[in-house]
Amino acid sequence: MTTELWRAHFILYVLEQGRSRAFYEAALGIAPSLDVPGMTEFPLPGGAVLGLMPEAGIRRLLGAALEGLPSVKGGPRAELYLVVEEPETAYARALCAGARPLSPVAPRDWGHAAGYCLDPDGHVVAFARELARGG
Repeated sequence: MTTELWRAHFILYVLEQGRSRAFYEAALGIAPSLDVPGMTEFPLPGGAVLGLMPEAGIRRLLGAALEGLPSVKGGPRAELYLVVEEPETAYARALCAGARPLSPVAPRDWGHAAGYCLDPDGHVVAFARELARGG
């Protein structure tokens, strides 16, 4: 199998699918390509897909296989790092959609300007752009 056949789906487990769908629709400024009970999907540039699945759905799907796995308490469980043309605009849109601000868009030492916020389920969402190299 070659990687040319791959397409990435990133699925976040959420408490309330409808609330999370509304947040990401407003924060990303796009409509979902799929919105059915148990899964909402948003197309992302480059062919990736952001999925939102209710936590109860993954429990039904995998059941006992999830028992005893460690859980993260008191901290974020995932980060969605989105490289966009205008991170300031995307960050502001997410805040208007109900995100909790963590850190405004600012230059970072890895060569990006990035801003961080929390979605309604406590996932970290970053909006970033690459900074010009040199100088």
